[in-house]
Amino acid sequence: MRTVNVVNHPNSKFNAFTLFQHSEQQSQRNLALLEQLQTTLDVKQLINIFAIEVAKYLDFSGLYFKHADISATARGSRQAKSERQFELKLNGQFFGIITYAVNMPISIANFKVLTELHDLLINPLNNAVQYYQAMQLAMQDSLTQLGNRRSFDEQIKRTMAQACRRHTRAGLILSDLNKFKAINDNYGHDIGDNVLIQFAEALRQSVRDTDSVFRFGGDEFAIIVADATEQSLAVIEQRIYHAISRDALLAKYNVTSSLGLAFMNRADNATSFFKRADNALYSQKRAIPQKLSIVSQS
Repeated sequence: MRTVNVVNHPNSKFNAFTLFQHSEQQSQRNLALLEQLQTTLDVKQLINIFAIEVAKYLDFSGLYFKHADISATARGSRQAKSERQFELKLNGQFFGIITYAVNMPISIANFKVLTELHDLLINPLNNAVQYYQAMQLAMQDSLTQLGNRRSFDEQIKRTMAQACRRHTRAGLILSDLNKFKAINDNYGHDIGDNVLIQFAEALRQSVRDTDSVFRFGGDEFAIIVADATEQSLAVIEQRIYHAISRDALLAKYNVTSSLGLAFMNRADNATSFFKRADNALYSQKRAIPQKLSIVSQS
């Protein structure tokens, strides 16, 4: 069972010193909480700090925060008999939802406490969400909305570490467009940009949810394939080929792509892993076949 309560927080009226008309001891505790909430811009850490404070007033087994761009779960959260949701608003606009997993109804007194605690949480939480959004933009290619090189450098290390822990294989596919410069020269950079956008979409449609697609700049792209197998990479190859052939814009300008692939080995670091895939791509570029065909180096 879920119930939703709306809690509006007009930012212009926010004043940490007048939020609570309680005892001096309670006011000191609230100010101490506010100070803790201002020590981090990490949404998950904020929710963990907040959950510790809420536990002083409310018996709950889980606390969850959901925003359009990010969600967070308090450490140790688990399911309960029911959930109580609080819809948060900032300056009259929907901001997110905090959900409490509880085994008994929330009393009126505790409801008031939670509402007041949300008043303390909302501004640090908004700052953390804005920071997260800014960081996401810094990790994103502005033209295609794919991850950029910085994002790739971080993700490849995570994927390789995960493959080592799980004793699985990580795959890397590098791709660029054949004779892309001719498209820019003959049709202009606006057409070239549209080709890049459509090709990025073709790559995005060709991978699994667990894989990641990136653009380095120009017409250079990369796909990190988690838990990779020969079969999964062959499927991605065929999907890319199919997506390019079905795209009207890519077909109009006779866009083709070369792919170079490498499987991670246990001696690899990110640089050597990338280098082998890049060598495979170079070998593929020299041939430039009529259809896509992966050159693999393991």
